[in-house]
Amino acid sequence: MKRSGIFIKVFIYTIIFSTLLVGATAALFSSQIMSYYSGLQLQKISSTYKQLIDRSQGNVDITEIANQFHDRNQTFRFYITDKGDNIVYVTPDADTSSSLVGMNADSETSAFIVYIGNGYVLHVFDDDVFSLKYGNLIARVLVMLSAMLAVCVISAFVFARQMTKPIKTLADNTSKMANLEDVPPLPERKDELGILARDVHSMYDRLKKTISQLEDEILRERELEETQRYFFSAASHELKTPVAATSVLLEGMLANIGDYKDHPKYLRECMKMMDAQSKMISDILEIVSLSDGKIVPVPEKLDIRRTVADMMTDFHTLSEANGQHIVTDIPDGQTCLADPKMLKKAFSNVILNAVQNTPDGGEIRIWSESVAAQYRLCVLNMGVRIDDTFLPKLFDPFYRVDKARSRKNERSGLGLAIVRKTLESMNVDFALENTPNGVLFWMSLPKM
Repeated sequence: MKRSGIFIKVFIYTIIFSTLLVGATAALFSSQIMSYYSGLQLQKISSTYKQLIDRSQGNVDITEIANQFHDRNQTFRFYITDKGDNIVYVTPDADTSSSLVGMNADSETSAFIVYIGNGYVLHVFDDDVFSLKYGNLIARVLVMLSAMLAVCVISAFVFARQMTKPIKTLADNTSKMANLEDVPPLPERKDELGILARDVHSMYDRLKKTISQLEDEILRERELEETQRYFFSAASHELKTPVAATSVLLEGMLANIGDYKDHPKYLRECMKMMDAQSKMISDILEIVSLSDGKIVPVPEKLDIRRTVADMMTDFHTLSEANGQHIVTDIPDGQTCLADPKMLKKAFSNVILNAVQNTPDGGEIRIWSESVAAQYRLCVLNMGVRIDDTFLPKLFDPFYRVDKARSRKNERSGLGLAIVRKTLESMNVDFALENTPNGVLFWMSLPKM
């Protein structure tokens, strides 16, 4: 009932208004219609008795003529008077149904009078005149009013339906909107309902986008909190072990126990561990700065081949010491738009990670290729494969696939984490994936 309430109200109001309008119109023109119709019907009555009137002319027996006319028209009731207002003829049914004895012309029982000649006057009874004058009119009026009422009802139904259908649809849509369901827009309309529907849908779209953004923000905040929790937990663990080891060395030297009496040797060990921790702390601070947006990239036009060549000198020495071979194939003329310091920092960590994870005597390939509006800079560790389940985790801080070997090589586990934060700050796409030839890292640099 709630959903159809507005339809019923509009429907009833429309019928009432239509009925009042029809009634007022009928009342306004009723007198003109009655006068016109009365004239027509009086002419009809005259034509009905015309045969009697015509035959009454001349020297004739009026009674005989009246009887013959009545025999052919037995439904008519009338009487005839002479010059002295004496009744000379009356129809049998009128005589039996009315007391006409002593009746004269002044008795006002007739409503229609016609002078038919030779002093005779024809009187038609009131009820017959009324039937002739208004019988058809009443029937026609009833038919007309019934037709008008039917038209009003149908019109009110169509009007109410057309008026309330978009409102009901909009109400149904708003109910769905309250539950954040998908709602298709209403058909295009040029009126106020169309404007209202467009405004409601526009507001709903903005509300959904806002809710989606808030949900994404909440999810991002949760992920950030989880990442920070993991990061600080891992950092505490990574710093705790060397600090504890340094404390043991210092306590042994202070107590002059056994080999710890050789202070210079163990002081150098302590300095070495402190340098490693100092570098780790610097990397941690760099990751925090990148996460907080304190390091803002300043893009410049860079020659990719020259930028890579400037970084490879130190890595060639390191790779040769391991018996590794680095092959570089970057064409001339490839220029990109990137922050030089941040790009060198990220790419250096990638190359260092490749050297550290390539077996002795292995090969590392570096090249670039054009992909749409970008240059894809690639680094491939030949003959190396990493379990696919580990690949996404390699960019997490302090994550190591081979933890024992990583600690032996004094690796902090922050290299790829710095790469990810740096490239994300630069809005550069990147990926680490397995290929048939080895593990491939690539980053997409915008063309200049």
